[in-house]
Amino acid sequence: MKVVKILVLLFCLSTTWAYAQQDTATLNTIINKTKRLNEEQPLEKVYLHFDKPYYAVADTIWFKAYVTAQGTLPSPLSKIVYVELYNAVDSLVQSVKLPVKNSVAYGNIPLPMNTYKQGNYYVRAYTLWMLNFDADYFFSKNILIGEAIDKQLLTNISYTNAPADKGIKTTARIQFKDTSKKPLANRTVNWRLFHNYDVFSSGRGTTDANGYLTVTVTSKAGDPIKKGTLVADVTMADKELASASFNIRQNDNGIDFQLFPEGGELILGIPNQVGFKAVLPNGLGTDVKGSILDEQNNEVGTFAATFAGIGSFFVSPEAGKSYKVKYTSKDGMSKMVEMPKAVDGITLQVSSPAATDMINLRILASTAFFEANKEKTFYLVGQNSNSVAYGAQMNLKSQVITVKIPKQNFPSGIAQLTLFNERSEPISERLVFVLHPDAINLALKTDLPAYKPRQKVKVSLDAKSKGQPVVGDFSVSVTDESKVPSDENNETTILSSLLLTSDLKGYVEKPNYYFNKTDEKKLGELDKLMLTQGYRKFAYKEILAGRYPKIFLLPEQGISISGTLRDLTGMPIKKGAMRMMVTGKPISAQTTTSNVGVFNFKDLVFPDSSQVVISARYNPNYNNLMIMLDGVPSAARGTNLHAPDEVENIDTAMSSYLSNSQRQYRFMRTLKTVEIKGGAIKRPSHADHPALSGLSQVPDRFIEGARLEGCNMLLECLKTQIPSLTYDFQEQKFYITRDYNAGTRVAVAIFLNGMFVDANAINTVNAPDVESIEVFLNDPLGTVDRMYGTRGVLVINTKKAPKGEKISKQDFLEMIPKKYEIKYNPQGYSKEREFYSPKYGPNAPVTSNDLRTTIYWNPKLVTDEKGNISFEFNNADGKGNYKVVVEGIDKNGNVGRHVIRYVVK
Repeated sequence: MKVVKILVLLFCLSTTWAYAQQDTATLNTIINKTKRLNEEQPLEKVYLHFDKPYYAVADTIWFKAYVTAQGTLPSPLSKIVYVELYNAVDSLVQSVKLPVKNSVAYGNIPLPMNTYKQGNYYVRAYTLWMLNFDADYFFSKNILIGEAIDKQLLTNISYTNAPADKGIKTTARIQFKDTSKKPLANRTVNWRLFHNYDVFSSGRGTTDANGYLTVTVTSKAGDPIKKGTLVADVTMADKELASASFNIRQNDNGIDFQLFPEGGELILGIPNQVGFKAVLPNGLGTDVKGSILDEQNNEVGTFAATFAGIGSFFVSPEAGKSYKVKYTSKDGMSKMVEMPKAVDGITLQVSSPAATDMINLRILASTAFFEANKEKTFYLVGQNSNSVAYGAQMNLKSQVITVKIPKQNFPSGIAQLTLFNERSEPISERLVFVLHPDAINLALKTDLPAYKPRQKVKVSLDAKSKGQPVVGDFSVSVTDESKVPSDENNETTILSSLLLTSDLKGYVEKPNYYFNKTDEKKLGELDKLMLTQGYRKFAYKEILAGRYPKIFLLPEQGISISGTLRDLTGMPIKKGAMRMMVTGKPISAQTTTSNVGVFNFKDLVFPDSSQVVISARYNPNYNNLMIMLDGVPSAARGTNLHAPDEVENIDTAMSSYLSNSQRQYRFMRTLKTVEIKGGAIKRPSHADHPALSGLSQVPDRFIEGARLEGCNMLLECLKTQIPSLTYDFQEQKFYITRDYNAGTRVAVAIFLNGMFVDANAINTVNAPDVESIEVFLNDPLGTVDRMYGTRGVLVINTKKAPKGEKISKQDFLEMIPKKYEIKYNPQGYSKEREFYSPKYGPNAPVTSNDLRTTIYWNPKLVTDEKGNISFEFNNADGKGNYKVVVEGIDKNGNVGRHVIRYVVK
């Protein structure tokens, strides 16, 4: 760990140079208490490197997870990482659990046709240790998934929002085309808009000669449609219907203009730098320009945004005066915003030109503050990811103080500089981005300048740190850019994630822009981002008072299953024999309970979807024992931090990719359904149970049991997959979403095969045994609501047991669940698969088309002591530019990324 450099500075009236002083007790206290936080609660980060930026249904997502701690050092803490895939309405679609070895993990997520459809998705990744901290710092990335196999429609939508009758009026214009890009003219379209999981509005229309349809919807007063889904069914040939869905987001079209004085406050009588950010309702920045006016409307300065609606200006506020900002958007609309009131105080100002090795810091005090605090002691502390890298003590002997801080004190990333008064209270703060270009340099070289289709390519990787060879762990992806074009600025990379966004609160627009061909201009824009973005930080006041954040979960070292063994009276059984077995696999473990009956099987390894048996059968009088398993901690449902990056017109954005996918997966087209009429087979439903006879024959929402395929814990899946219902994690109850959002807390009644149960009983059902799930948002006769004091009904129907032969009493008793034995399906490790990369000989015959988009993926590149490694693969049939991307971390925690391209012709 880097040694903290403590400087003791004494500033004189006539100079800004520092001289030594002995009393550093307060500074040491600040540093030591921060150091304790870092040692006891080190921050972990996760980054995922993907083989490409977007996918099609039937593809496989390939990725590598890098787990770091204390910034970007390979983490020795967690040995398991969780990766989740969510859809656009924040419903969990798939989750995988991966073992971490040497701070990395390898994973893949297949995208089967029966689970995925075209839309915006996002990936979230974290470790159990990270659940102790803010979920804003989980890894998150948007993933587009397109549809090419059974595609019938190509669509393009644009819409506008406008105020209307206390609500918001949305006018959407949609164009429909067939797969040959011919407009679908004069076609009937039935549409419905879902809001809060309910149908908010519906209608019917006919497309014009160019395939366009206009849909208009107005929200209710005070209830804008923030996450609406518009579903359109288009009549095709032979009266078939083709469906398309679109996201609708209502807003007031205004601009959120925010001001951020450098250091935290606007100080009287000195030049203040003020950052600003102009954000549209969709979360994206917008260009603005304007001027600063005093109270007599005299212009005292001007400004203009530089990138993503962010910029800064200087102003010197005078006592007794107020100031305002007038900004003008690119469409010509102007608005006034009051500036924060200037106060007497002290602040930090930073300039960090790339050409120097120093952070140039100025500490400026107003005249009144200086006179009141002359000769008093102040402290300056600089830290990165809770690791203190700089400390200084000073006496205030000048109104302007200059400090030069060596950048080498900090690793690459965000440095937080904080000024404390003599009472150890933080009074000013500034973020600075430090980038060491020579920390790690990666070089890629191909053996030839150009290649032919299917020709073998050999690439060598050379890794150096400050000119010296370095051992590192890397991953490489090779894609055909003609099929997988991408915006380099909008990609999530190891640099933009681990060095920037993982330490910032909120959304950052196009984060890789700052690392793509970085120059003086982009570093200047990055510094303006530091002025305007919230930081991943702790409260110094709490830390210095000895009140550290509470930790409730320890880093996972492997899969563990724990619980308590009790007798039927509830008393714990000490020194009880426990056995764990995995059905159908040679995996087992044994342990003994503690004096309070607790058992814990540690460091287990078994694949996902395995049936695990926990048994106390090998104890005397085992029939009078029962096992109680501990719950498994899990993250709360995700929300998409990158919602502004969602793509509405996926058909257009992924046109090249989906055209290739259509040819690649043409053999997977599904056969059209042929209806065979016959006697209907009665399926289990609520109508089978007298207690539910008062409910409607047709449920408001219906979920087929097949949709729960791959679900391990039924309750966990239903928490996110049941439409129109919301699960309250504290109350452990379901509520109707519209009532819950309105503040009503009347729970939904839950029935399992006609029996009234609580939410926890749902986990007694195996997901494969579910026939269907029915949701009733109202009880017309009130028979259920009045009896149980509930509102709404959730019905779980399990499959009927197949008709069998008579069995003996002993066989029947064997079928009854044993209290001394539990069989269930916990989440195990996802199966590791190898990426398939075909090999072609020089004169191999061509028997089929090679339409690969990812040409090569290798997550296991480890350089030798000379910093070298090479790899080889064969091109596909595509011609044009192929893109090679290498990312990774060396043993010292330096992160690197390098991109080259070569030509196939």
